[in-house]
Amino acid sequence: MPAFVGLGSPHWEPAARGTITGLTRGTNRAHLVRAALESIAFGSREVLDAMIGAAGLSVPSLRVDGGGASNDWLMQFQADMLGVPVERPDNVETTALGAAALAGLSLGVWTSLDEFVATRRHMVFAPRASEEERASRMKGWQRAVEAALFWARRGEEGDR
Repeated sequence: MPAFVGLGSPHWEPAARGTITGLTRGTNRAHLVRAALESIAFGSREVLDAMIGAAGLSVPSLRVDGGGASNDWLMQFQADMLGVPVERPDNVETTALGAAALAGLSLGVWTSLDEFVATRRHMVFAPRASEEERASRMKGWQRAVEAALFWARRGEEGDR
């Protein structure tokens, strides 16, 4: 649970702290790295579920960018946990790409935004996990969230 500065949406608990649960003698660095990557997808799932619940909208796919989007394993796991395709552009640094697009449009490299957009490619990570697997994994995540919240509440009560 990477609650290094508390838990944000949808929990909003600033007193929560990061936890590592489920360790055994067989746990190694690779397990910790995987857990860190999984936490990104689980957190994204919680936020997306909250947004869907609040807005009443469906999400046919998730478009991603930035450094983390370069990790194929993370993108596949995210698609599996969200249950929707995850679309990653060929260039994950979209802020710089947007600036380049504006410059190219102003210089006549592309005659329209549609022409520029037509040059973009993306990779789609389709969900492969079953609903049962997704629910089971999210249940484990919820137990970890509850543990982080438990420790936050103990601190509030002065019961350390």
